[in-house]
Amino acid sequence: MNPASDTEPPSKRGRQIAWLVAAAFFMENLDATVITTAVPAMAQSFGVVPVALSIGISAYLLALAVFIPASGWVADRFGPRAVFSAAVLIFTVASVCCGLSQSLPVFVVARIAQGIGGALMVPVGRLVVLRSTPKSGLVKALATITWPGLAAPVLGPPLGGWIASTWSWHWIFFLNLPLGVLALVAALRLIDGAPGQRRPFDWIGFFASGVGLAALMYAMDLLSHAPIDGAQVAGFGALGVLSLGYALWHLRRTPHPLVDLSVFQLQTFRVSVFGGSLFRIAIGSAPFLLPLMFQLAFGFSMVTSGFLMLALFAGNLSMKPATSWVLRRWGFRGTLLGNGLLVAIGFFANAALTANTPLAVMVVVMVFGGLCRSMQFTTLATLGFCDTSPAQASGASALFSMCQQLSAGVGIAFGAMALGLSERLTGHGGHPGVEDFRLAFALMAALSLLALVDAFGLPRNAGSRVSGHLRNAAS
Repeated sequence: MNPASDTEPPSKRGRQIAWLVAAAFFMENLDATVITTAVPAMAQSFGVVPVALSIGISAYLLALAVFIPASGWVADRFGPRAVFSAAVLIFTVASVCCGLSQSLPVFVVARIAQGIGGALMVPVGRLVVLRSTPKSGLVKALATITWPGLAAPVLGPPLGGWIASTWSWHWIFFLNLPLGVLALVAALRLIDGAPGQRRPFDWIGFFASGVGLAALMYAMDLLSHAPIDGAQVAGFGALGVLSLGYALWHLRRTPHPLVDLSVFQLQTFRVSVFGGSLFRIAIGSAPFLLPLMFQLAFGFSMVTSGFLMLALFAGNLSMKPATSWVLRRWGFRGTLLGNGLLVAIGFFANAALTANTPLAVMVVVMVFGGLCRSMQFTTLATLGFCDTSPAQASGASALFSMCQQLSAGVGIAFGAMALGLSERLTGHGGHPGVEDFRLAFALMAALSLLALVDAFGLPRNAGSRVSGHLRNAAS
């Protein structure tokens, strides 16, 4: 595939590819959370206790973490068209196997295969979009493929519960079959083939990064469950940090690294990864904390809670058409700082809610939070690829996906830890009240404000050729 130039307008094919990748991302992100509310039905079907099903969720996330680092090498070696199409096929077939599973071990193996397909779909799909979109069209393209990461955690649990209660839990996975077939046909038709690049596979980097990411993801998963096993969390956390530390040391010295770290020399990419990860952690806690607050502290029904979460999702989608205008008017630095402050205000607004707050006011707060979340996600996702060269694209996409995956796990764990801390301070152990959620949301707001520090260092014209913020850049 020939990279698009910076000046040519986004083509119809480029827009279609962006929507194709967004659909694939939605399938991948949805399957990470959709089974959570169907666990009791699945446990009964497998003849196991519900807590045993946690391995099905963990296996999927761990497979994602292990194989994402290799996605860049695989895409460079076999070409994005072949790899993305194969990833969709693997994910679809594995989904059918999940639905046909008659025992927990078979289900776990199928979930691992799903995770491998998802690990290739996410970064390789983003790479396809980067190579088919000129720099001037990146904002719209990446805004299109960003919404699945925001929508899936919100829609997954209620959708899974509805499917399991209306039909059966098997249909959670069978629904991926028609979607996967359509995505595969579209991928073969829209994505151009590209010759592969032959370079040695970095086995040491693969194992070191895979072990490190998997250990950290598992430690984060342990932190999100009560009671917390401190020894296991510390052990897996230490293993993850040491393994990733060794992986970074190795990748800087080997002549053929699994992932090219030169992209970290770009300030725009560093800000999108480091400061951006703090934002993603804070924002990722909302789908965990909000439903708990509505049901446990406010006493709302699952229907009312689901309605309010849909308002958050509506805010996510509503911001997408305005993203380009906001970035063109304020630039990346101004948008990150101004909208980052609004994200923190949104968390404080969540903390101010009570069971007696009018439902209309709650809906406004949810929509406002969704608007700000969407804007920040898209801005950070686009900033990371403003200055990358075509040679850096595959490594940048893999690294960004790795950090995004870790941030998602840390976000849920951090939300659980914040809630647990507030329970200990108020003495409400195991029975969180309104005060506990207020403190938890205040901590999320503080984390959002801390993330602003990284954005302050950006120049005013950072990424101006992508955002179109040329007037301020010239001045």
